[in-house]
Amino acid sequence: MIVAAGQFVVTPEWENNARTCVALMAQAARQGAALLVLPEALLARSDSDPGLSVASAQPLDGGFLTQLRAESRKNAMTTVLTIHVPSTEGRAVNTLVVLRAGHIIARYAKLHLYDAFSILESSRVDAGSAIPPLIEVAGMKVGLMTCYDLRFPELALSLALQGADLLVLPAAWVRGPLKEHHWATLLAARALDTTCYLVAAGECGNKNIGQSRIVDPQGVTVAAAAQEAQLIFAEVSATRVQETREKLPILRHRRFAPPQLL
Repeated sequence: MIVAAGQFVVTPEWENNARTCVALMAQAARQGAALLVLPEALLARSDSDPGLSVASAQPLDGGFLTQLRAESRKNAMTTVLTIHVPSTEGRAVNTLVVLRAGHIIARYAKLHLYDAFSILESSRVDAGSAIPPLIEVAGMKVGLMTCYDLRFPELALSLALQGADLLVLPAAWVRGPLKEHHWATLLAARALDTTCYLVAAGECGNKNIGQSRIVDPQGVTVAAAAQEAQLIFAEVSATRVQETREKLPILRHRRFAPPQLL
């Protein structure tokens, strides 16, 4: 099947961002994608107001997702993204949403909050408490992760042990010394840890690196974006996953118990 990752600059106005998402969804569908991954926290973002993403939070039946669901009804493509959903006063949950045929078919509350490199995501965001479900797209099982989850191999391994063939990762990877190196290294590492494909979409504003990538089960980058708005594509197959796991059966060779949430 064909998979796509789209990156763009998220603006402070959710209406603009919804139009951009709809345009990317339409373009990906025209080019035959069965799966599209978009970046993290798409509702609103501002370089001068780090709290805007949470302040702009909307419920799952709000205007933003209503527009995306309307576009989703036009085809069978599966779209993955994250938005902030209100929880308690002044707080929200960083929620990954999976859309297909106009419906929300799965959602996942981000487990690992980005309290690192002088940023404190937990000051405004509530962490999730459950491992995300697998979904199925064109016969392949897909595991869900969000941004900072990439640094924790336990989640990716847990999803692979449940049967995932492919992992998706909406992200807003913050710029900084060696951060691009971390991003590329960790994407390849998680693909190799799990012998899964990995489709990662990164927001590409002034504070985030973009650099969306599609990585195969042997850690090879098969499609990549730079720092500008872009939509990338690659063909993936369950056969490639199976062949890799026959040659490199690391999931069977494990000597440790499956990871569990604390």
